Amino acid sequence: MRLSLCVLVCLSSGYLSAQNATIEEVGKSPVVAKFASGGEVRLSLCSSGVDLVGTDDSAVRVSYFPEREDVKVRIDVSGDHADVKLRGCPNNNFRARIEVPKSSAIYVRMLAGQLLVRDIIGDKDVELSFGQITLDVGRPEDYGRVDASVNSGQIDAAAFDVNKGGLFRWFDKKGPGKYRLHAHVGAGQVDLH
Repeated sequence: MRLSLCVLVCLSSGYLSAQNATIEEVGKSPVVAKFASGGEVRLSLCSSGVDLVGTDDSAVRVSYFPEREDVKVRIDVSGDHADVKLRGCPNNNFRARIEVPKSSAIYVRMLAGQLLVRDIIGDKDVELSFGQITLDVGRPEDYGRVDASVNSGQIDAAAFDVNKGGLFRWFDKKGPGKYRLHAHVGAGQVDLH
């Protein structure tokens, strides 16, 4: 019995460590790391246009165009957590597409640009200093708490029957679901549809 337990523990720890990976690429697109559904993905993104999309694949995939030699992508996977960093984005017409498993919690921080989030089922914590967040919320009843704010700009949250504009606008709603949604833009627009 002891031997069986010891073998089971060793195999389990080997399985968990096999899921851990660090991938860092400069000037290469796409960059892909295996990542299981149901985990948390934390994204730190440079200013650009980003499409963050949920897929049925068990992977995190970062692709961008135009390809540039100075763009750096780093993906760290540790069990059910993945950290994605995108650095060195050029200033003109740069777009990135980041794919994560559809059932993921996401945490996104970005200085400026346009961020589109769609087809992701899970908690969403998204902040942008300057620009626009467009977030496809899916089913509004899936959320237990929703809050959105702008320091200066517009909140168009059609999914939650809210539309506000001006300085220091926000709303906070509770619902029957289990997920949490937080969206904030310093100056710009938040669209929740």
